[in-house]
Amino acid sequence: MNDPFVVDPPQVDLLLKQLRLPTMRALWRSFTERADREGWSSARLLAALAAHEVTDRERRRFERHRAEAKLPRGKTLDNFDFTLVPAVSKARVGVLASGDIWLEEGANVLLFGPPGTGKSHLAAGLGLKLVENGFRVLYQRTASLVQKLQAARRDLALDAAIGKLFKYHLLILDDFSYVTSEGAETSVLFDLIGARYENRSVLVIANEPFSAWGKIFGSDAMTVAAVDRLVHRSHIFELNVESYRRRAAAAARRAEAGKRGGKKQGEGTEPA
Repeated sequence: MNDPFVVDPPQVDLLLKQLRLPTMRALWRSFTERADREGWSSARLLAALAAHEVTDRERRRFERHRAEAKLPRGKTLDNFDFTLVPAVSKARVGVLASGDIWLEEGANVLLFGPPGTGKSHLAAGLGLKLVENGFRVLYQRTASLVQKLQAARRDLALDAAIGKLFKYHLLILDDFSYVTSEGAETSVLFDLIGARYENRSVLVIANEPFSAWGKIFGSDAMTVAAVDRLVHRSHIFELNVESYRRRAAAAARRAEAGKRGGKKQGEGTEPA
């Protein structure tokens, strides 16, 4: 009688492929050889393979979710200079980066400030940290997203389009103030905010305060209703400082000049 437990490598590969365990499929031969050589128990072998599968699965998940988030490249919380924006608490942002409570409550984050004050960098860095912590994020230019929602409305599929965005725990809307009221445009943006209210979180990046949002929503009533939904359970940051980009560039130039100066001072000297 054939032994059902005789190892047939192609069959093992097929089984692991069917179980969707690509990392274990790639590693099992080398790991079993090492286990035989070093005298591992079967439990240790299984645990080692499973641990690598989980780790690699998390890496693939992160890479997939980072790609779909469409976050601006190179903008992280690690390279955001909080000293240039004293009104923004690094500790407070760190708490938000954990994402647990406020995303569960569908709370929002609102970033206000003139162009160049670091709002988009801060939002992108926060979004990336949330992706690292297992949440799904989508970064969109508000006008671009509104155009997509308008097209969905024309196709009688607005509810479905808004529903697809619910898979994202956080929707980042950049350049919010650049949207202007044009009837249907105002309506789809309002519908989006209303649908996510207390369900899914929104992060708004705006150059202008609430008092100037009448041009976005057209009517006072719709503006008040939209602001009310966004502000309820919100975290508001005002970056009313000199241009973050200009100050960061100046700081980088000073650091580079300091390095060059240090090299010149050290040239031609002999060690004691």
